[in-house]
Amino acid sequence: MMIKLSPLNQRRWKNFRANGRAYWSLWIFTVLFVLSLFAEVLANDKPIIVNYRGDLYTPIFNFYPETTFGGDFRTEAAYRDPEVKCLIKTGGVLDCFDDPEGLIDRVDAGEMLDDPDFQKGWMIWPPVPYSYDTPNDLDGAAPSPPDAKHWLGTDDTSRDVLARVIYGFRLSVLFALIVTICASIIGIIAGAVQGYFGGWVDLLFQRFLEIFGAIPSLYVIIILTAILGRSFWLLVFLSILFGWPALTGLIRAEFFRARNFEYVRAAQALGVSNWTVMMRHILPNAMVATLTFLPFIITGAIGSLATLDFLGYGLPSSAPSLGELTLQAKQNLQRPHLGFTAFFVFAIMLSLLVFIFEGIRDAFDPRKVFQ
Repeated sequence: MMIKLSPLNQRRWKNFRANGRAYWSLWIFTVLFVLSLFAEVLANDKPIIVNYRGDLYTPIFNFYPETTFGGDFRTEAAYRDPEVKCLIKTGGVLDCFDDPEGLIDRVDAGEMLDDPDFQKGWMIWPPVPYSYDTPNDLDGAAPSPPDAKHWLGTDDTSRDVLARVIYGFRLSVLFALIVTICASIIGIIAGAVQGYFGGWVDLLFQRFLEIFGAIPSLYVIIILTAILGRSFWLLVFLSILFGWPALTGLIRAEFFRARNFEYVRAAQALGVSNWTVMMRHILPNAMVATLTFLPFIITGAIGSLATLDFLGYGLPSSAPSLGELTLQAKQNLQRPHLGFTAFFVFAIMLSLLVFIFEGIRDAFDPRKVFQ
């Protein structure tokens, strides 16, 4: 079903498409973000599908104990273990525990085993057969440079860097989007109330903002993370708590300017409610200024998360953090692949977001005319 846009939104879409840099940045970022949403399918230390004795299993979505595949333990099967691989490929041949790699080589070579219960199984692995927290056995010391197994190398705890980048990209973007949306909604409503009503309402709000703005947010975050522990949602809450005033002053000024316009006074004279006047008549005219500031909020959210992780007050150390990757680059200067990876990931991600919002700003600008 085709979505029919209004003439105004058609003009905005044409203006956005006319900005080639923003248009292609949107496509590139959308593809990267959608792919990152399926990170468990792209990078995982569990197979996507396992065929064992004719039955299909999906380890990336379900828990299967080793006993499911003929093993001895009721803990989750270690699919990268040679014995588990042998059990799956040979359909549970008993002597897998004696020479698993030899049996795997025989099955891979097409040799049919003598055991009557033999039925060849198989596994489909993700493109990157490592998760963000998978330790790897390396030939040398960690961090290791890029090679055929680890395309971007490993970090100082032998975890695959590419897998951590995929998960870390998703985590950073989701964090920034949640913080930006929630903080913007609160800031827009607060600024709209200040600018529209003015008087003592504006006076009290301004004094509150002056006191609130004097709170050292970094110290508060450090203290609370030390008391409550480091977690994703705690950082989201604290970032929203200290981030919502960013748009308040801008929206307040726009509402101060627009509240005395003729169309606003006409709507008030017709008995339109204050909320409707604010949200339907004044806010759309303040969107250009708002969208101009949004790139700074969303890139600032990504930067603040990376900074806190770099300082050790952000996400848990086991989380796929891009800031923690930057810290490892600083601590392992002998492995420049860590620094280059962190730099290019941040540069590409932030540049795409800035270009996209630049195009959105121009699309909502009534002075921009599609050529």
